[in-house]
Amino acid sequence: MAVKIGILKETKNQWESRIPLTPEQIAQLQSENPEFQFVVMPSEQRVFRENEFADLNIEMADELEESPIILGVKEIPIPYLRPRKTYLFFSHTIKGQAYNMPMLQRLLDDEATLIDYELIKDDTGRRLVFFGRHAGMAGMIDSLWALGQRWQTEGLESPFARLKPAKDYGHSQEIKSALKLMGKGLPEFLKTIPPVIVGFAGYGNVSKGAQEIFDILPHEEIEPDDLPGVAARKSANRLYKVVFNEEHLVRPRHYDGKFELQEYYQFPERYVSIFDQYMPHLTVLVNCIYWDTIYPRLVTKHDVWKLYRDNPKLKVIGDISCDIEGAIECNMGATDSGDPVYVYLPEEDRRIMGVKGRGPVIMAVDNLPTELPRESSEAFGKALMPFIPNLASCDFDKPFEELDLPPELKRAVIAHQGRLTPDFEYLANYLETDKHMIGFFNG
Repeated sequence: MAVKIGILKETKNQWESRIPLTPEQIAQLQSENPEFQFVVMPSEQRVFRENEFADLNIEMADELEESPIILGVKEIPIPYLRPRKTYLFFSHTIKGQAYNMPMLQRLLDDEATLIDYELIKDDTGRRLVFFGRHAGMAGMIDSLWALGQRWQTEGLESPFARLKPAKDYGHSQEIKSALKLMGKGLPEFLKTIPPVIVGFAGYGNVSKGAQEIFDILPHEEIEPDDLPGVAARKSANRLYKVVFNEEHLVRPRHYDGKFELQEYYQFPERYVSIFDQYMPHLTVLVNCIYWDTIYPRLVTKHDVWKLYRDNPKLKVIGDISCDIEGAIECNMGATDSGDPVYVYLPEEDRRIMGVKGRGPVIMAVDNLPTELPRESSEAFGKALMPFIPNLASCDFDKPFEELDLPPELKRAVIAHQGRLTPDFEYLANYLETDKHMIGFFNG
């Protein structure tokens, strides 16, 4: 009897239209592996329509009770969770995120197994299954759109005002075509205003996706040390791009210390942020870094308050990484594709939706790849496909130590049979301690 692998419909918000495997990818997996089959829940908001599955003879069902393994994309609402299932999705739990602890507790109470895509990595720690590139692409166009909208409220008509948010384009090629067209008239506009400088914090997959979009426009790349001189010019006929890596973001607490990358990752408490020195020169900041509470913040609320005492250049912060009150402390909450931006008011420490107000516009959509749903699903599924046969053949009734999974997958198991696995026992500190408190592995 074939093992059934279920695919959930996405229910986090009305804009989420991705799927972890496309119809063509599912059909290929079933053809090559007759020992398992897929069952897909219908969804009105999914970019792939039901006929695309039906044409490939893929089973559709409103319930996934017969599927011991279930795939999703974003967090699964508690009512959709079922006991003793094996789930794969982006759980957003490994930092102890409070808003997802009830979901994690329910998985544990249900004696379920949780595998997180974010943790599927090779031996060097490189992520193998991700949406990062498309998050960067969508976040960049949304940030440039926000810049045009902000300038418009300030009485400055710019070519950027002709851009649309990513969700209003059908494909990344449409975005690139729109930017190429806009870019033809951009130099003449830029000659009329002080230099426009876009900063990218980080250089990984997300940043590469964002830069892929930005680089279509006429620009010159500069180094962080060049910022004061470039910003002081009266005008330019191109945009400027600057990419910040770790050594530009922090310094040792002791001024006589030397920046060491590995020391920073192992002992981040020995470092303090120095990014505020660059902020006065930037027009747009695109945040693409991984952040956790052990690291210094990139931008603090106090930094923004200091900046906005004067007449700052900084108009938009595109927080693509979107850690709420994290690296960008003034990110006060995630937005969605239907209402993607708000203004942080530093004098009042609050936000107002839209682009008008005395403070930076914050773009904080937390599921940006869904703005390019078809191609981001295709790329994600292509990376996920090699792991499906191992997943389907694994006997999840065995203890964690005996699970026959490749190390890339086994390292991504947060919980198994209702217990946190050894690498994730620390999450117990974030869960409620009551009589239903989880058990632990002893080994």
